[in-house]
Amino acid sequence: MASISAWLVSFRLRTLPLSLSTIFLGSFLAAYQNSFQWSVFILAVITTLFLQILSNLANDYGDTISGVDNQERVGPQRSLQSGAITLKQMKLAIVTFVVLSFVSGIALIVVGTRGMEFSYGLIYLLLGIAAIAAAMKYTMGKNPYGYSGLGDFFVFIFFGIVGVMGTFFLHTHEISGLEFLPAISIGCFSTGVLNLNNLRDRINDKAFGKRTMVVKLGVEKAKIYHAILLGIGMLTAIIYTFLAGASLWNWIYLIAFIGIIKSITTVLNNKTPELLDPELKKLAISTLLFSILFGLGLIV
Repeated sequence: MASISAWLVSFRLRTLPLSLSTIFLGSFLAAYQNSFQWSVFILAVITTLFLQILSNLANDYGDTISGVDNQERVGPQRSLQSGAITLKQMKLAIVTFVVLSFVSGIALIVVGTRGMEFSYGLIYLLLGIAAIAAAMKYTMGKNPYGYSGLGDFFVFIFFGIVGVMGTFFLHTHEISGLEFLPAISIGCFSTGVLNLNNLRDRINDKAFGKRTMVVKLGVEKAKIYHAILLGIGMLTAIIYTFLAGASLWNWIYLIAFIGIIKSITTVLNNKTPELLDPELKKLAISTLLFSILFGLGLIV
């Protein structure tokens, strides 16, 4: 039986703060509209964590089967790659988290759409199934989208627009265009984390036919792409603040921009892929910090 430490490595705990950023921000935006619900928040957090872990396990499985996870790969060694977890055990874990994600998601839909027309629950059910499929198809199965450069798009959609706006709607039962701006911010920052990961792994990915956006663009253009992503994320947050007419306290989130700007300069000046590994955690934490400070600034 695989050890607890081996499973924790496969869960990739350092990625979890990033997934929570969407739920926190969507919930803070709802609180700003005086529509926060603890039951929605708790179930959304649980469901998102299950989905993130499912995505990480599926990623390990897919990259191991394809040969991308090997001794030449830069970054921390995966438990499946090292043999600490077997393929059979990983398959069982993936099925387990599919079930957990589905059950938790159903509970979230029931609570979040209570009192609304059945069609809203059906739409969220379809979104939930799509989220589970997207978590698995990134590197698993035939023609995984992560191997054709579409990972950035799906991360932006599910870790940005769907995550933030979906949470906001479950709290408030309404939607407006203005909240899309900070949702875009989180989507851009989350995609930036993926881009950092792909910049780190670019040599091995290219060798094994994993055509990420970095491999398609080339290193120098991918660095500029990184700067554009994070720049747009910061800009949309600033535009929201101006349009929302929030108090001076709302600008406290600018503190988080220190780490985000540092990510841009580090990537632009980087020459060694291995040195980008610690930057993933830093940008993920900066994104979570942005989400929290942005929200606190609204409700103070």
